[in-house]
Amino acid sequence: MTPPPTPADALPPEEPAAPADDAQPPQGPPAPDNECRTGGAGGNDNPAEGRVPPTHPHSKAGLNAHLVIDRTPTFRLDITLTATPGDVLALLGPNGAGKTTALRALAGLTPLTRGHLHLDGTDLHDTPPEHRPVGVVFQDYLLFPHLTALDNVAFGPRCRGATKSEARAQAQDWLHRMGLKEHTTTKPRRLSGGQAQRVALARALATHPRLLLLDEPLAALDARTRLEVRAQLRRHLAEFEAVAVLVTHDPLDAMVLADRLVVIEHGRIVQEGTPADIARHPRTDYIAQLVGLNLYKGQADGHTVRLDAGPAITTTEDLTGQVFVAFPPSAVTLHRDRPTGSSARNLWHCEVAGLETHGDQIRADLTGELPLAADLTTVAAAELDLHPGAPVWATVKATQTHAYPA
Repeated sequence: MTPPPTPADALPPEEPAAPADDAQPPQGPPAPDNECRTGGAGGNDNPAEGRVPPTHPHSKAGLNAHLVIDRTPTFRLDITLTATPGDVLALLGPNGAGKTTALRALAGLTPLTRGHLHLDGTDLHDTPPEHRPVGVVFQDYLLFPHLTALDNVAFGPRCRGATKSEARAQAQDWLHRMGLKEHTTTKPRRLSGGQAQRVALARALATHPRLLLLDEPLAALDARTRLEVRAQLRRHLAEFEAVAVLVTHDPLDAMVLADRLVVIEHGRIVQEGTPADIARHPRTDYIAQLVGLNLYKGQADGHTVRLDAGPAITTTEDLTGQVFVAFPPSAVTLHRDRPTGSSARNLWHCEVAGLETHGDQIRADLTGELPLAADLTTVAAAELDLHPGAPVWATVKATQTHAYPA
């Protein structure tokens, strides 16, 4: 697997030292004998043999995995992931849902309790991590601090049997692709966050992995750098010809970077689909919060949905049976007195539970007849004299709701 593919708890006990010109590359985690298998010292022209499982014909190309892992006596991860070459799959979910466990299982760092893991038709279940055609970019990048950007990227090809000159030539090419040709001799401590992220990505891609794993790859960046690097990462992923799996807590990262989202809660997949479909049809409170919607479940009879816990909501859709109803906080209009002459079909008496800044607006958390979130301008909040405990009336037009089968 593309080095260094291990989180902190799987790293070797000591940092690797920078190699001399005639030395073997630094030790790469986590080979069983703790060595980077290059077939000999730096001048060896013979590639390492048997390091990567054979790739089967592309009729079976892509990822086909059923991951079952008993992490604790009370937690089991049980998910199925499939993707074809060129797909970018994003795993989303709250803390403790099992996203990182899934990523570690794909990398070979956490063994399966049962299930299977096939990549390009090859069974990787019993393949050690360092032998898998898998590249990993971790949240803190794990760049070797004593190596230059060039030698960090060259490390992977050296471990796959390339000569020193071949590995450095490949690394030079990848750094140029990443827009880092001026930083080949720079060490990690002198790289910006965005530059370090691109070096880590180049190192992961340098061995041409058939599966690329990205664990919160933008989390360590500030807001301005994140915007720029996200755009660059999207371009690089669009050019990647194999499968990429992204773990993130940021819905915007997932929406921008991924072709398909897989939402995991309590070790199970609760929803999957395109970003647009999930954003329009959330099926759990967690997803609704991610995409910024008020979400309710109830029984539909025509244009009226009687909520499981709460009042009725009038919608434009004509449905029957169990449905979800969603609408954005921006669709909610607040009044201090009960409105008269309003065209809104939905009216609820509520109380302000809390206020917080949300972008350039104020988000009001409301309780009462219908718990909901409402967005309004700072001026409107001041004019309404909103504060915790203030009584308000909330209205939502039927045309601003969206109902769909549960």
